[in-house]
Amino acid sequence: MLIVTVWTKMVTRTKVLASGIVTLINVMIWFYVIQTLVANINDWKVALLYAFGCAIGTAGSTWYFQWSERRKDNLSGGLQADTTDNMTNVSEDAPSRT
Repeated sequence: MLIVTVWTKMVTRTKVLASGIVTLINVMIWFYVIQTLVANINDWKVALLYAFGCAIGTAGSTWYFQWSERRKDNLSGGLQADTTDNMTNVSEDAPSRT
């Protein structure tokens, strides 16, 4: 599911070529998965293994992207937060116009 998370990221950022390439890779992966499941249709353990893999991939990649965005916000937003705090203090000290 890492690939689906990356695909979602590319689509939401309107990266046309990247989302197309990720879609191609995703389809090839799922072709292999479906082929394997059909070949082992009576083995529920194979389906369970893929389900766990999808869950771990989704959770891991979502956590990574969340961590990455927070890190980027902390690095670039530190100055913005200080400016906002200063502006709030200035507006609180300003005389009321009512």
